[in-house]
Amino acid sequence: MRPTYNFDGRVALVTGASAGLGLATARAFAEEGARVVLVDVDEAGVTQASEALVVAGHRAVPIVCDVSDEDQVASCVDRTVAEFGSLDMAFNNAGVMMPPYDLEDEPATNFDRITGVNLRGVWASMKHELRHMSQQGQGAIVNCSSLSGLVGAQQRATYSASKHGILGLTKSVALEYAPRGIRINAVCPGTFETPMLADMLAKGEFDVQAGIDAAPIGRLGRPEELAAAVLWLCSDGASMVTGAALAVDGGYTAV
Repeated sequence: MRPTYNFDGRVALVTGASAGLGLATARAFAEEGARVVLVDVDEAGVTQASEALVVAGHRAVPIVCDVSDEDQVASCVDRTVAEFGSLDMAFNNAGVMMPPYDLEDEPATNFDRITGVNLRGVWASMKHELRHMSQQGQGAIVNCSSLSGLVGAQQRATYSASKHGILGLTKSVALEYAPRGIRINAVCPGTFETPMLADMLAKGEFDVQAGIDAAPIGRLGRPEELAAAVLWLCSDGASMVTGAALAVDGGYTAV
């Protein structure tokens, strides 16, 4: 049974919203009454996702944005407030995964791309979301880290570093903004059934059975399960929770 929330009148922004975890979370926000801004670098994908929500009777708008570009992020957040009048909740989910490398062989372009989207993107998103939330005196932000933000990942050192960095940002900024009425948390998803995972499987970059075996729960996650965690962290039910890193990984990091 999925918990229910009353997000009527609230505005949620979700990055990386054209598919996977971001789309599932945007849909969940909309189903609970929020007006939703779907943000992604994939214009066709985010437009289609937004249109599907509108057809279903929800209020949603798409914005094309590369979160590694701070100017684009600033414009995206300003457009959100101009469209809906406020910004109450944000799920900073946009991220990329590159092919696995031993560190001695990894090109610097990989490092720049991964940290640019995964870490700089979250930094820029929070920076401009907080400009508006501070004026309102309230808000909730959830950043998407990973189980690789809690433990190491062989041949994915740069990815793991970016996801560890998100937790450092989350905890530090949560301390700054708690007195201002803004809560900031992170989710650390394990292996979920998403298009990103499907792409990794197609390229032979991931062993799905190994992923299942590594999680005591014995299966992969479903995107709506991660969305449920994000919505709870944004809800009044989590009013005492800030600076947390919530593992949503089927028990992987508990072993």
